[in-house]
Amino acid sequence: MVPITLLKLVENNSFLSTLSSLYHGNGFELYLVGGAVRDGILDIPTNDFDFTTNATPEESIELLKKNNYKTTEVGKAFGTIELYDQERVVHITTFRKDTYETDSRNPEIEKASDLVTDLSRRDFTINSIAYSLETNELTDPFSGLKDLASGTISTPDDPIISFSDDPLRMLRVCRFASTHGFSPDNETYIAMKENIERIKIITKERIRDEINKLLVGKNPSMGIRTLVESGLSLYIIPEINELKIEVDPKHHHKDVYEHTLAVLDGVPPKLTLRMGALLHDIAKPNTKGIENGKVHFRHHEVVGARMTKKILKGLKYDNKTIEDIALLVEQHLRPHTFKMGWTDSAVRRYIVDAGHMLEDLNELVRADVTTKNKVKAKEIYENLDEMEKRIEEVKAKEELSKIRPALSGDEVMEHFNIQPGPKVGVIMKALYEQRINDGEVSKEDALKLAEETYKNL
Repeated sequence: MVPITLLKLVENNSFLSTLSSLYHGNGFELYLVGGAVRDGILDIPTNDFDFTTNATPEESIELLKKNNYKTTEVGKAFGTIELYDQERVVHITTFRKDTYETDSRNPEIEKASDLVTDLSRRDFTINSIAYSLETNELTDPFSGLKDLASGTISTPDDPIISFSDDPLRMLRVCRFASTHGFSPDNETYIAMKENIERIKIITKERIRDEINKLLVGKNPSMGIRTLVESGLSLYIIPEINELKIEVDPKHHHKDVYEHTLAVLDGVPPKLTLRMGALLHDIAKPNTKGIENGKVHFRHHEVVGARMTKKILKGLKYDNKTIEDIALLVEQHLRPHTFKMGWTDSAVRRYIVDAGHMLEDLNELVRADVTTKNKVKAKEIYENLDEMEKRIEEVKAKEELSKIRPALSGDEVMEHFNIQPGPKVGVIMKALYEQRINDGEVSKEDALKLAEETYKNL
C-alpha cells in the first residue's frame, strides 16, 4: 500500500506522472527513488527528484529531446542525465551496479539488468525504496519501510562492505541523525567503528559538505553525538571530543560538551551560527585553570577564535565564512559585560565590531545561557533585553554601517601636504576611533585630533 503522503507529493508535482507516462509509453521502466520517496512517505517537503530506469542515457536523451525537454549530459559517465523542468533539476539514472577499489570511493559503474540490483547499491534501506507511478506500487526489497517506521538507519548490503566501499556513507549516518532523528542499528554502528580510518580517503570538501548538512538539521546535537560516539569526529574535528572535560566534585564547572550541544540546538538553523555554537567553547580544554578553588577558562574566546580559524581552514571553508564564524567565537562573551554599564560609545563599538553578524551574535549569546538557576537566567536575559534595546536606540540615531570620520583621507593629505602612506593610515585610524567613541564630531574637533596624532608620528 502506497502511503497517502507519497501520493500527495506526486499529485502536487504533476510533471512526475507526465514523465513516467512518457517512459512507459515508449517501452521503458521508470521509478521514483531515493530522497523523494523517503521524504514523501515521511511527509517532508522536497523538491529533489531522482528516477531510475532501464533506458540507457542515450535512449533517455533521445526520448526527452524529442519531447522538448531540456537535458544535460553532465553525469552521463555515471549513467545519469539531468532534466530541467521549470525551476527543477531531475536526475534520471540507468539501472546500475557499482564496484569499488580500496583506495577510492569513486565506483566502477556497470549497467544492471534489474531494479533490485540497482536498489542494492544505495547507501541505506530508507533510500532503497522505489515507486512506480505507472502501477502505483512500491518496491521495497530491503525493508526500508520498516526502518522508516522505526527511525532506523541500516544498509541494504553488509554495512562493513558498504562503508568500506564508500566511507562518506558513515558521515551520512550522522547527517540523517540530525535531519531526520534516525539512529543506526547495532550492526551499522559497529561497522562504522570498524571502518573509521577509511574516512581518510574522503576529500575535505566532501566531509565539509556533509558536516554543513548535519549542522542545519532539526537535531544537530544528535548528529554530533553520533559523530563523536562513533569516533568519526577524531578524524574530522577532534577538538570536539576534548570538550568532555572531567567534572570533579571539588572544582565544579559545567559539562562543556553537554553545554555545547544544548547551545547548538538552541540557535536557528543557519550554518555560520550553528558552527559558531559548536565551536564557541572549543578552547576551554586548552585554557582550563583553577584559582581560589574555582575553575576558570581565561581568554578562551580569544584562543577559541584562533582555533576556529585553523579547524575551518583545514576543512576547506572559504575565508569569509571562516572570519564570520571566528567573530562569533571571539565576541560571544562580550555582551555579558553590559551588566557593568555601557556608554553609547561602547554600544556603538559593539555594533560596528559585530557588523553584519550582529543578529547572529546576539542569538548565540542568548542560546549560551543554559544555567538551571532560574533567577540567574532571568537576570542575564533582562540584561540582554536592555542591551538590544540600547542597540536599537543607537542604530536609530545613526546609520552605523556607513560610519565615517569627520575628515576624509583626501582632506588629511591636503591639510598636512603628505602623500598616501602609513602616516595617513595612523591618522585615519585615530579619527575613526574618535568617531566611534564620541559619535558625531565637528571637523574642527577632528582636525585637532589629526594634528595631535601627526605631531606624535
